[in-house]
Amino acid sequence: MRFPPQTKLLSLLLSFIIICNLVRYETKGSCNQKDKQILLCFKHGLTDPSHILSSWSDKEDCCEWRGVLCDINGRVINLSLRCITYGDNKTHCLSGEFHLSLFELEFLNYLDLSNHDFKAIHSPLDCQNMSLVNPLHRSGNFSNVVYLDLSYNENLVVDDLRWLLRLSSSLEYLNLNSLNLHKQTQWFQILTMLPSLSELYMSNCLLENASPSVLRANFTSLENIDLSYNDFFSEMPIWLFNLSRLSYLDLGNNRFYGQIPETLSNLRNLHGLYLGGNKLNGTIPNGLGQLAWLSNLDLSMNLLTSVIPTTLWNLSSLLSLDLSSNNLTGVVSDRNFAKHSKLRELGLGSPSIVFDFESHWMPPFKLQRLDLQYADVKLLPWLYTQESLTTLKIEYSFFKNVSQDMFWSLANNCAYLYLTNNNMTWDISNVLLNSNNVVLDGNGLSGDLPKLTANVRVFRISGNNLSGSLSSLLCQNMKEKNNLKYLDVSNNYLSGELTECWKNWKSLVHVDLRRNNLTGMIPPSMGTLSNLLSPHIYNNKLHGEIPVSLKSLPKLVIVNLGRNKISGNISNWIGHDIKVLQLRSNEFSGDIPLQICQLSSLMVLDLASNRLTGTIPHCLHNITAMISNNTLERDEFKIIINLPSIGFLYSIEVPLLAKGIDLNYYKYMRVIDFSNNHLSGRIPLEVFSLTALQSLNLSQNQLIGNIPEEIGNMKALESLDFSNNTLSGEIPQTMSSLSFLEVLNLSFNNFQGQIPLGTQLQGFSNLSYIGNPQLCGTPLIEKCNNNEAPGGGDTKLMENEEEESEVMQWFYMGMGVGFATSFWIVFGTLLFKRTWRHAYFNFLYDVKDWFMSRWF
Repeated sequence: MRFPPQTKLLSLLLSFIIICNLVRYETKGSCNQKDKQILLCFKHGLTDPSHILSSWSDKEDCCEWRGVLCDINGRVINLSLRCITYGDNKTHCLSGEFHLSLFELEFLNYLDLSNHDFKAIHSPLDCQNMSLVNPLHRSGNFSNVVYLDLSYNENLVVDDLRWLLRLSSSLEYLNLNSLNLHKQTQWFQILTMLPSLSELYMSNCLLENASPSVLRANFTSLENIDLSYNDFFSEMPIWLFNLSRLSYLDLGNNRFYGQIPETLSNLRNLHGLYLGGNKLNGTIPNGLGQLAWLSNLDLSMNLLTSVIPTTLWNLSSLLSLDLSSNNLTGVVSDRNFAKHSKLRELGLGSPSIVFDFESHWMPPFKLQRLDLQYADVKLLPWLYTQESLTTLKIEYSFFKNVSQDMFWSLANNCAYLYLTNNNMTWDISNVLLNSNNVVLDGNGLSGDLPKLTANVRVFRISGNNLSGSLSSLLCQNMKEKNNLKYLDVSNNYLSGELTECWKNWKSLVHVDLRRNNLTGMIPPSMGTLSNLLSPHIYNNKLHGEIPVSLKSLPKLVIVNLGRNKISGNISNWIGHDIKVLQLRSNEFSGDIPLQICQLSSLMVLDLASNRLTGTIPHCLHNITAMISNNTLERDEFKIIINLPSIGFLYSIEVPLLAKGIDLNYYKYMRVIDFSNNHLSGRIPLEVFSLTALQSLNLSQNQLIGNIPEEIGNMKALESLDFSNNTLSGEIPQTMSSLSFLEVLNLSFNNFQGQIPLGTQLQGFSNLSYIGNPQLCGTPLIEKCNNNEAPGGGDTKLMENEEEESEVMQWFYMGMGVGFATSFWIVFGTLLFKRTWRHAYFNFLYDVKDWFMSRWF
């Protein structure tokens, strides 16, 4: 039998691979003992809750350990331990301290420890004595690492980057995305000492200084640089535009201002340029048209003005162009796109741009993503030709007399559909939506809720004019199992009861029904939503008690049932991982349950305006999230929705009455609000150990007792309200050290004495202290008996005055005693010595005779 040549060639190739593997297996050496000891030393400083490193045993060959790759001599060359997560839950990932001793693996060239939960980087460990050694003074070399990825260790605060200099000769790839580098003022100077560096990723690192005035940087090999999502506030750095090898530049979502420099045209090798989300102004430079290789250009969300330069339309290599959300002017016509057959993503639109497209125009491109602003119906004919669209985003546009059937047919072919803040006063009662991600906020849509297919994962239709009940959506008959994870129908005019059809939507993670006219009770069927993290049902007209079935919702993280008429006791249905609990403005009664103290992750506890009685629990200090602030400034209340092939992060707003006003918070806040209840007794001392608390409101209760000195430990306090209670005693001096305090209300209590001096407490108005008849001092009109009161920086002066007062008291007492003693010495002598007495009276007679003879 004759075999075709291709079969012979394939047989030879397979034989070669088998032989190579056999040779590799036979020649592979066992793990080097020094390398094994270094790896065990690294493991020693880690917490491993899910036993990722369970195979790392002293009895096993380290070349067989998970994530470890060795060369034929048994030397470790590759360590890959990236943590795979779903959502933002990292409880199964490695945590603890990352010791630099790993870099003593002499042959290591690839290290990936991304997406874990490391807290700090420490000097290498002396693995014999388990003691720290300064990496800058330690003898010997670090390994020749080429690839280093520590990204997405969000809690990793890096105090010093100088250890990177030990890797300077070899490092080519460095990824530090989402590390906390806010202390790194010299990051730029350090990284310029890495001559081999070709790829640098430092997105979302809280960096503030980009060294904008430096003319040149020693980044001779740099090709890719990502500095997006930091806090740079300056003009664009000059040194960037002298990096001739640069291929990818991302400075998006910072605060760069000023004009885009003409020197941008120096970057002739640039393929990707991302400057969106800054404060850049002026015109788009003509030099951009000289970047012939440019395939991705994003200038969106800036303050750019003037006409789009004609040279920009000459960039025939463009795959993606986004100029949306600027103040550009002029006309954009079909002729501008004659050379853009490769274009796949387009973002256009400003209030002053006019679209002029021929009705019969057939675009040369097949777009996959389109972002339009301020568009009108004239764009629809060519829009309907884009059958390859996967993402369609239209904002601030006007659609009238449009065929809804044609429009929704196009929209349903897109996986991601975003129509927000448009004039689309359509009745969508009979619309069937099919996109994975549907966002229809603020369009003026009316009628009942539309129907959804099983493809829809995210559905947002907030801020419209929808009426009817939830049943039209939730009780529809679906042939397939639905996959909806995110539901937001807030800020509409929905009415009726919460349906019992929740059992059909068990995949839901987030439910937002706020600000409607929903009535009735919370149905027991909501207890079947076992994946629910974030229910928001506040500002409706619900009543009755919370059903016991909600005990079966162990994953709850953010719960807001406020501004309803829900009654009964606050039961122990709340999951242990909850971060936000808001039950304000309801009719809950009874005591505050002690189970709340077991919620160690709780950040917001809002039970205000209910009918709660009893005392404040003494165990609140067990809520550790209110004691230690391990979070970062960027941390937000958020959930992650995983869609096919992509994950979407959604920030969840938390409405709070803090600092005296209603505000919506996205970033982490730590708040306790028990105001407007019937709580009694003293404020437990344990409350004042919550040192990370930012807002504390206990007003309008029946609390008694003093404010203890320990309140001075609450350094993070920004808002404090103890008004309308029966608190007494003096205001403690330690309150003057609360330097972040912006709102203070101690009015209508029984405080007495002087308000402590110091700019902090005197800076508030008299409204913060009124209604305390025995309280005096600035800023009140009532002055104290002593002009000076103890406080602030006057403590030493007060002590000096007290010392002087004591000295004067002794002085006057001494004068009295001295006068009495002198008097009795003289008088006693005259009384008992006759000759002195006669001489004294003779002297008095002589004085009298002289006086009478002189004046009379």
